[in-house]
Amino acid sequence: MIQETIKAKGELSIKLFGPDGKLKAEQNVPNLVVTTGKTFIAARMVGTPTAMSHMAIGSGTTDPAVGDTALQTELGRVSLTSSTSTGAVVTYVASFGAGTGTGAVTEAGILNASSAGTLLCRTEFSVVNKGANDSMSITWTITVS
Repeated sequence: MIQETIKAKGELSIKLFGPDGKLKAEQNVPNLVVTTGKTFIAARMVGTPTAMSHMAIGSGTTDPAVGDTALQTELGRVSLTSSTSTGAVVTYVASFGAGTGTGAVTEAGILNASSAGTLLCRTEFSVVNKGANDSMSITWTITVS
């Protein structure tokens, strides 16, 4: 009997920079590919939904759940600066400049619209205090195995 199981898992690297451009904090965090994300992956195989295009950060502290469709408390959303695919790995990169997503950042997500949209992944992590003049860079990798 042939048995095959496809899994999608991800990890993100968060880097916080001060106004002087120096690295202030860094975290590597696993994420959850939610049900709407898995549905999106399947539908994308026939080209129907709009591609992932945005990353959001927020201050929600609820653990990610497969039924999530949005961040708990969104602080800011930006267009992806890049999205690439190599083999079975997709990498998304976004930068949150000064004044965007300011606050106690504890969650992030990948979406396919500038507002609302389909949530691919969501993660929750230890607080990153992003000041008004700080910038944040997030590199998010999704591996399908």
